Amino acid sequence: MPNEQAPTLTIDRGPPVTIAAAGSWQVHALAQPGRLKSLSAVLGRAPRDGSTEWDLSGIAELDHIGAQLFWNAWGKTRPRRLALAPEHEEVFRRIEQAGELALPAEDPRRWRIAEQANQALRTLSGHLLGFVVLIGQLALDLGTFALRPLRGPWKEISSNIYHIGYQALAITALVGFLIGVVLSYLSAQQLHTFGGDIYLVNILGMSIVRELGPLLAAILVAGRSGSAITAQLGVMRVTEELDAMLVMGMSHGFRLIMPRVLALAIAMPLLVVWTDAVALIGGMAAANLELGLSPSYFLRELPAAVPLPNYWIGLGKGVVFGALIALVACHFGLRIKPNTESLGQGTTLSVVTAITAVIIADAVFAIVFAGVGFL
Repeated sequence: MPNEQAPTLTIDRGPPVTIAAAGSWQVHALAQPGRLKSLSAVLGRAPRDGSTEWDLSGIAELDHIGAQLFWNAWGKTRPRRLALAPEHEEVFRRIEQAGELALPAEDPRRWRIAEQANQALRTLSGHLLGFVVLIGQLALDLGTFALRPLRGPWKEISSNIYHIGYQALAITALVGFLIGVVLSYLSAQQLHTFGGDIYLVNILGMSIVRELGPLLAAILVAGRSGSAITAQLGVMRVTEELDAMLVMGMSHGFRLIMPRVLALAIAMPLLVVWTDAVALIGGMAAANLELGLSPSYFLRELPAAVPLPNYWIGLGKGVVFGALIALVACHFGLRIKPNTESLGQGTTLSVVTAITAVIIADAVFAIVFAGVGFL
């Protein structure tokens, strides 16, 4: 910037005291190193009585930042003796009309708590309404799929079954085997104390087939596949693929949501059977080492210890848990905003909500089928 455009400030002690400003009083000129600090110091020492004359007619350029410096030096009141160029009158008039900035009064604590509760209630109601709409759209898409099965998204369904079901066999087998071993060891120690070794088959069979198998498989799938579904839909939102699908006339529900819900509803019961089998193998191995129960005895007594309705309850839980996980994951995936921060928050919230929904559904199953499947 040329030197003649630099903001200058001169004080003539008079009498009367005259303060004259010249040059460019815009932000790019005032931002030069040390310039704003030195000018502010000079303005701070300027007298504020009514006899001081301010001559700003020599200023070539003036913006809001420069005008605010003078306004603060004047004590936020226009001086009586002021020489100002006509083109700069509008800047000071806007500052004068703006007046003092007042912060809103702090609300009492009870009002803040009420506002937070109201905000949480609105958020929850918004999620519930969106979830109900999603279920309704899924029902319509299933009806369309049933009427025209040849035009259905078979490739998407098979692909999701592979990624959600087949690729989850290893982790569900590992966790199921370890849970079976731990449960068998802990139960064997207590049963051996009271001489009830033979009842280990009953405890392992009922707990794994009816409760732990479906619940473990659902929690693992919610953390593994549910988060992946939410992240996939979120990335599609960030990259505007979802908007492109709507432009091309492709329904999100028919091509994205329904295939994932059907895939999880099909894959989850199979994963439940797999997890039950591996967990029982782990419990059988631990029972053989801890109590000396032979595998042949374990397999012979298992059908009598676990009535058939328990297997059907476990499979029914798999279908319901799978559909719940897919719906929750798709719900949060579609609500992700086009930024990376929302993507991370949505994925985390999706997993937590899916696991919570699975546990609530399991409690409902326990209440509804309380008298079913027992000897």
